[in-house]
Amino acid sequence: MEIKPIAHIENDFDGKFGVPRQSGLAEVLSKIVFQKEYRDPNALRGIEEFSHLWLIWEFTEFSNKGWSPTVRPPRLGGNTRVGVFATRSPNRPNNLGLTLVKLIRVDGCELVVSGADLINGTPIYDIKPYLPAFESIPEAKGGFADNFKDFALKVEYDESILNKLPENKRKPLIDILAGDPRPSYQDDPDRVYGFGYGGYEIKFKVSRETVYLIDIIRN
Repeated sequence: MEIKPIAHIENDFDGKFGVPRQSGLAEVLSKIVFQKEYRDPNALRGIEEFSHLWLIWEFTEFSNKGWSPTVRPPRLGGNTRVGVFATRSPNRPNNLGLTLVKLIRVDGCELVVSGADLINGTPIYDIKPYLPAFESIPEAKGGFADNFKDFALKVEYDESILNKLPENKRKPLIDILAGDPRPSYQDDPDRVYGFGYGGYEIKFKVSRETVYLIDIIRN
């Protein structure tokens, strides 16, 4: 089977460092822009009736790195190995990702969504509506991920630093930092980390259960 992108995503995530570990953890707005041949309003007819959508997309930064039958999930400390099909690791045979996003609005032939865990420019191969009557299973078990479903670090910052960002980017950034964007095998309280977000470089430290926002620098 040959597949090709139908769209790509546009958002504030400049690279994989800083992207939330799961969808829905940060209310970052993204725009889904369709390729010219799929930019037909008829293809979106009725989509506004759904609150959430599934995106099928490609881990582009891992497309040439092969795959492994076992991986080390970050939330298990980066040392415990489990089967790749028991995770959402990008090191997969076909490098395909699955993400649930909230549909905010339809802008002509573009979709504005919230909560995506994709970097800017990621190709999207398909979009499907989320059906809560059939896909929501309250009694379902989440394996080792259940131990971290309420995980969040405390975020401390000076208002003068946070205010360097446009107002609509501040709350999403706090959500991103609360999710601890560091690699799980790194735990150096003196190290200053940085990642790109919406045209800015975000500098932060982590000590125990607290993230300290150090600076925000415009690129």
